Amino acid sequence: MKQLLLAEDDIDLGNILKQFLEMSGYKVVWKQNGEESYDYLKLNSVAACIIDVMMPRIDGFTLAEKIIDLYPGTPFIFLTARNQKEDRLRGLGLGADDYIVKPFEVDELVLRLNNIIKRSEDSLSKNEEYITIGSYKLDCGKHLLHRGNGSIRITELETKILSYLSANKNKIVKRKDILLTIWKADDYFTGRSFDVFLSRIRKHLQEDKSVSIISVRNVGIEFRVDSISV
Repeated sequence: MKQLLLAEDDIDLGNILKQFLEMSGYKVVWKQNGEESYDYLKLNSVAACIIDVMMPRIDGFTLAEKIIDLYPGTPFIFLTARNQKEDRLRGLGLGADDYIVKPFEVDELVLRLNNIIKRSEDSLSKNEEYITIGSYKLDCGKHLLHRGNGSIRITELETKILSYLSANKNKIVKRKDILLTIWKADDYFTGRSFDVFLSRIRKHLQEDKSVSIISVRNVGIEFRVDSISV
């Protein structure tokens, strides 16, 4: 039975979600603030996290950043009562797999959760490999980017993007194709989220001048890897 973390301070909603998720075959650990959620995750891993944005002690965005540090590949969904573009962009920029505005249908949440966990499991089963990118090695299973004697943790979405770009290196790929492959969507918010991740990936790879990501206006992205790395 897959275990979920539900971080939700609304007692009525938390009870409903816990019961419905358990009826759907999940084991649910429910915490009512961000601090308790983080303390639990420091000792336990879960299949996915459902996180309310507005919580006491530690808010949902901060909790998500801590989860990424602990378990970079763990998928998470934000719940929020605020339908503000800035919040949605921040959530997607952090790597959220979904962002759901209250009120919502609980059965829709379960369907989205099922799909997200399945994609995550499929990704892990397919990506237990290393990819060489210039002087870097990408560990797709552990979401680690190695160079020399050092390594950094990256998010699951960053791993997917890097893997896709590497498979299509030295040619121009349409933005739409990248978005539909990684996010299964092509809209304003996924496009902005992609831009955030692309900026992070550029920083991750900046030490190797043989590797570059070139934006071709009105066309797409070229992931250029020269044959000689420094």
